Amino acid sequence: MSIEERTITILVKNEPGVLSRVAGVFSGRGYNIKTLCVAETTNPEISRITLTSNADADFTEKIKKQLDKLVDVVDVLDYTGERFLKREMMLIGLRITPDRYAELLQAVNTFGCRIIGMQPDYYIIETSGRRSENDAVFKYFQTFDVEMMNRTGSIALPRHPQKYSA
Repeated sequence: MSIEERTITILVKNEPGVLSRVAGVFSGRGYNIKTLCVAETTNPEISRITLTSNADADFTEKIKKQLDKLVDVVDVLDYTGERFLKREMMLIGLRITPDRYAELLQAVNTFGCRIIGMQPDYYIIETSGRRSENDAVFKYFQTFDVEMMNRTGSIALPRHPQKYSA
């Protein structure tokens, strides 16, 4: 079977220790969590864990069976494929000299980024999009003096929510 990036959403009770137990299921089965994002849903008693892992097609069923044994897990959904919209956010901290300011503004506009913080010689750029888009943005901004970069894990939602729970 071929290995591909799988996006899994796990709805869990919003209680201490749940994330640790979920991560333990993955590590205990030899799966590495590539990206991870956790936040409350519209119901503050339920959190959504969205994670990516490289695995084969049987991965979701194997993990789902293990996660269903955890009392805090409400639902496990496979958000892999084109039926789902996925995004991540990235922040890039750049040292900038006055002679490159115009070039920076042009790149920000071209890539649809935002300047969210600035000092005379340091700017923080925000961008969001598919991972491949953010990779391209970061590659371009590496022509500047990148001091720091941080990015979120993937988040995802179905294009047609009536077909999927939560």
